[in-house]
Order: sequence, then C-alpha cells, then structure tokens
Amino acid sequence: MSLIDIILLAIALGIDCLVVSFSQGLIFNTQRVKNSLRLALVMGIFQGAMPIIGYVGTDYLYNLVVPFSKWIVFAIFFALGMKFILESFQVKKEEFQCIGLKCLLGLGVATSIDALVSGASIRLTSTSLLISGIIIGIASFIMSLIGFWSGKLFKNIPSKYLEISGGLILILLAVKSLF
Repeated sequence: MSLIDIILLAIALGIDCLVVSFSQGLIFNTQRVKNSLRLALVMGIFQGAMPIIGYVGTDYLYNLVVPFSKWIVFAIFFALGMKFILESFQVKKEEFQCIGLKCLLGLGVATSIDALVSGASIRLTSTSLLISGIIIGIASFIMSLIGFWSGKLFKNIPSKYLEISGGLILILLAVKSLF
C-alpha cells in the first residue's frame, strides 16, 4: 500500500472513533478538555495497536495465504466497507456518558476490531507496520478530538453519512488491491 492508501485506511478506520466521540461530545458539559483528551488517547492507542496484533497473527499463516493475498485483502476491505455501510442504516441504541477507565477500554476495543483485521491486510501487502500503526493511531486520535468537539456544534448531522463514507473508502481500497 502507498502512503496515500495508508492515510485513507486510517481515515476509514477512524470513522468509528469520530462517531463514538461525536456522541460523547453531545453529552458532556463538564471537564470537556480532560474528557476529550482521555477519550481520544484511548481511541488512538487501540486503533494504532490493533493492526500490529493483526499483522503478527498473520505472520503465522503467511506462507499459506501469500498465493491468495490480493484476494484476501480485497475480501477484508470489501467486507469491512460493507459492514460500515450496513451499520449506518441500523437504528442506534441510546447514547450514554462513558468516561470511566473500564468504559473507555471497552470503547477502545469495540472501535478497533476493524483495525485488528486491517493488520492482516497490512502484512499481506508488505506495508510498513510501524508507519501504518502510527498513522492509524494519530488519525484516530485527531478524529476523536474532532468528533468530540464538533458534537456540540453539529447535533443535527446524522452519523450515517460518515459511516457510509468510511465504508466507501474501504471498498475503493478493496478494488484497488486487485490491481
């Protein structure tokens, strides 16, 4: 993957962080700076670390899957993209305030499962793990801050459009991986 592909992947993966942080930004009225930084830090760390775990896990299967790698990368990105798009049409549960350590860790894991799977794609395309992890982590951190702080400003914009955009980016990366 090129640097542009990694940045697009980071943006697509960061959409979940942005949406979750946006919903939290709608709710919080006190200690906004502290809470936004805590949330963004957890999101960035988990999003940056999960591809590493996926990458390492793929190493054990590398020789078996190399002949099919471009199709596996296609399938992973396409499935993630479709998941984002389909989830955008689902009715969301009522949001709740979540800033305790246990809750933050839960949000970090929940939003980074897709990043875990993308680690396999990073490995199969022989892309730099360190650069990918750093870019994904930083993008998620920044997108979390943007989401949190724009929560108050944009109460009426549906998160559906962000999720669909992230899904389309992943599907485009899937198609590009075949060429």
